[in-house]
This record gives sequence, structure tokens and C-alpha cells, in this order.
Amino acid sequence: MTRTIVAITAILLAGISAVVSAEVPLQRQAELLHLLKHDCGSCHGMRLEGGLGPALTAQRLAPYGIDFLALTIIQGRPGTPMPPWRPFVAEHEARWLAQQLKQGIRP
Repeated sequence: MTRTIVAITAILLAGISAVVSAEVPLQRQAELLHLLKHDCGSCHGMRLEGGLGPALTAQRLAPYGIDFLALTIIQGRPGTPMPPWRPFVAEHEARWLAQQLKQGIRP
């Protein structure tokens, strides 16, 4: 029984990691960076140092995990001007963007 649970868990985790690590093609990366600069930048500041929305600098985002940030990108923040970007950004792309922000990218 325990071996079965371990095997099933390993299979599920392998599938999840494959989805999580899905690569974003270079052309799409360029499109996402354009979106980050122009669309996100319109509220978070063109240098992502804050504006209507909070700064999106690595220092500011340090307390937050990739999953939380990606979920915020996908679902938006109810009760704030932050819209959901789900119609324009896939979940793996939101994770890629979150990783870039955590690393301190400047569009």
C-alpha cells in the first residue's frame, strides 16, 4: 500500500513539475516583457518602482512566492485596480513573469 502511494505521488509530482517548467518560447518571452513594460508599467510605473500599484522590484516581492505572484497575475486582486490577466497570459507564462520579477528584471 505504501509503495503504491509513493509511486502515485512520484508520478503526480513529475507531471506537475513538467507543467511548471514548461518553457516559454523566446518570441512569447518578448511579448510578455512588452506587456510587462507597457501594460503593467502603466500602473506599477514604467521602471516598476511603483505608481498607482505597488513597486514590482525584487526587494518588494521578496516575501512572496512564485505561486502567489503568478496567481495574482492570473486572477488579479479583487477590490483593487489590478485586473485578471488570464485572458492574455497562460498560467505557465504567469509563473515565468513572476520568476523574472523575483529576479529583478527591468523591462
